[in-house]
Amino acid sequence: MSSDTDSEAQEKLIDLAAEFYDQMDRGEIPEMSIPTRTKSNIVFDEDEDVWVYGERESTRSANSIRGARKLLKAIYTIEFLDNQLEEDRSSTLRELYYLSESWDSNEAQFSDQDESNQLIEDLEIVSDVRREDFHMRPEESGAKVMGPLLLREQTRRGDREIHCQKDVGQGGYQIPNNPDTIEFLENDAEFVLAVETGGMRDRLVENGFDDEHDAIVVHLGGQPARATRRLTKRFHDELGLPVTVFTDGDPWSYRIYGSVAYGSIKSAHLSEYLATPEAKFIGVQPEDIVEYDLPTDPLSDSDINALESELEDPRFQTDYWEEQIELQLDIGKKSEQQALASHGLDFVTETYLPERLSEMGVL
Repeated sequence: MSSDTDSEAQEKLIDLAAEFYDQMDRGEIPEMSIPTRTKSNIVFDEDEDVWVYGERESTRSANSIRGARKLLKAIYTIEFLDNQLEEDRSSTLRELYYLSESWDSNEAQFSDQDESNQLIEDLEIVSDVRREDFHMRPEESGAKVMGPLLLREQTRRGDREIHCQKDVGQGGYQIPNNPDTIEFLENDAEFVLAVETGGMRDRLVENGFDDEHDAIVVHLGGQPARATRRLTKRFHDELGLPVTVFTDGDPWSYRIYGSVAYGSIKSAHLSEYLATPEAKFIGVQPEDIVEYDLPTDPLSDSDINALESELEDPRFQTDYWEEQIELQLDIGKKSEQQALASHGLDFVTETYLPERLSEMGVL
């Protein structure tokens, strides 16, 4: 199932390796420059409402033993990726780490998976090719979609047409590693509801929320994988669907919303590909905790520090978020999505979500 995208990825990888060769041929010490991947070099693009890398760069140079090892590992990895694309195969990030054990140079082997993961990210940045186009996969995220959508997915066994309600079980349609292999054929959806927890996702599906309100329910599975964020963005950009995000009511969950809407620091080089700045936050809001008298847990010291940090975060510097975060710090409490069940199993689908979605102009 080799494609033009595969050929382009191969060409850019070979160009990278050729640049090292050309540098040596000119009598220069080989080097590779990439944006400095530290928090201090991440800037919030106010025009695009996403995180991007700043102008500072770091140089990986062979003028030191440590730098030479990094470039050696890069060259071995480029060769591996080129062969993988040539053979139309794929591998996981975890497999790459173990595969390096078989390379004929001990110096090229990775010391841990963080090192191999980071190198793949480096190659993404300098080649301007996404790891999905290198045929590199993360471990399974398990994220699922349920809703009134007919799609066509490219697979090794040919194209498959799948309706994300009629052709799937209660578990829903599993998002593939590369959502750009999906073609949208037909849909009757009115909006996308991205849900943090599996328990809440199951509640919505069991109660028929997707059917009753023509919603595409996306399970984020905690901090969402790249594939989940990419597909969510495609729903918005290509189908014109409003995107809403429903999480727990704590600072870590607000960051899940932030990664869907504005991108994450770790994947700043892909924000325009992954982030959906128009996404709206449903809740659980701190004001919901008060209004519905939800069961709560006290804020921990780390929760408080995270909330105070969010007050300084450009993503949350709006009147709405400042009001909600200040309220949460004032009441000193947090609450989970499932706490809404204290008002009955149907409360979330019959009352809470319809009311919130109406307030937001989605329903």
